[in-house]
Amino acid sequence: MEDSRIGLPIGTALDRFIKRFQDDFPYATGELSQLLRDIALAGKVVNREVNKAGLINLSGSIGADNIQGEDQQKLDVLANIRFIRAFTKGGEACAIISEEDENIIDLHNNGKYIIAIDPLDGSSNIDVNVSIGTIFSIYRRLSPVGSPVTSEDVLQPGINQVAAGYLLYGSSTILVYTTGNGVNGFTYDPTLGEYFLSHQDMTIPDLGKIYSINEAGSLDFPDPVNRYLQYCRENEHTARYIGSLVADFHRNLLKGGIYIYPSSPKYPQGKLRLMYECNALSFVVEQAGGKASTGNARIMEIVPADVHQRCPLYIGSRSMVEKAESFHQ
Repeated sequence: MEDSRIGLPIGTALDRFIKRFQDDFPYATGELSQLLRDIALAGKVVNREVNKAGLINLSGSIGADNIQGEDQQKLDVLANIRFIRAFTKGGEACAIISEEDENIIDLHNNGKYIIAIDPLDGSSNIDVNVSIGTIFSIYRRLSPVGSPVTSEDVLQPGINQVAAGYLLYGSSTILVYTTGNGVNGFTYDPTLGEYFLSHQDMTIPDLGKIYSINEAGSLDFPDPVNRYLQYCRENEHTARYIGSLVADFHRNLLKGGIYIYPSSPKYPQGKLRLMYECNALSFVVEQAGGKASTGNARIMEIVPADVHQRCPLYIGSRSMVEKAESFHQ
């Protein structure tokens, strides 16, 4: 089976795919290709640790909070170390911002790219064997190579992303990414130690029937959100909420649906992080034909003021997001 647009058959290895389309990458000189390989390699290591977590006592909390004020899990720490080590050894990144670290991780001045990463999204679900994931975003630095990294290099709006994607560790491990030329997914074959093209030119249905939100919080939701949820129920939409952002997003990307994490009295600016979660998935969903919004503004046009900035998120099938937005008008 072959996709006429990309000209490569299902089962094509990730490395071959990257080499074949390297010229599609902005400013392609090989570094971005290597960054994607670094992410894939670190993903293999994290996949191995996730799969044996219950056997080597890697599940559960370490008994401390991260910079986000959230209970830090053992696998959060391990995944953060694995990805930072991969980017450090790779040499293409000049700086990393991670959900698990308070400050910018300054690598070296000769790198051309900034990495924003949530090393292990949904890690609290490890104890109950629910799918979790990694979310990543790549920006090209604005300052000259060789000079110190600046805040302007790091605090870029999502429209400046040159690549973004996620890894989902579930019944199978899949790497999904975009470089602004569509979205493709690669499933990891552990027997061969390689990712193979399994989901080519991914597109999200314009209208789905799934809505994903933690309805237990409905008493604190803004009125427009509750009115949209009532609309969903009246139109026989199906509620599906896993509690792992990557898993909920991936299902909706394939089947059509909307994921909502609104603002609330506890999180007046929203809970999800703009730089680590919202921008990356917004880039993916837009490249797949969907939409991502705060409820009244495009996510990727937000100019961040802080690396840990939060924002509301309405993301998924275009028609569903636009319908949700209409209740805010």
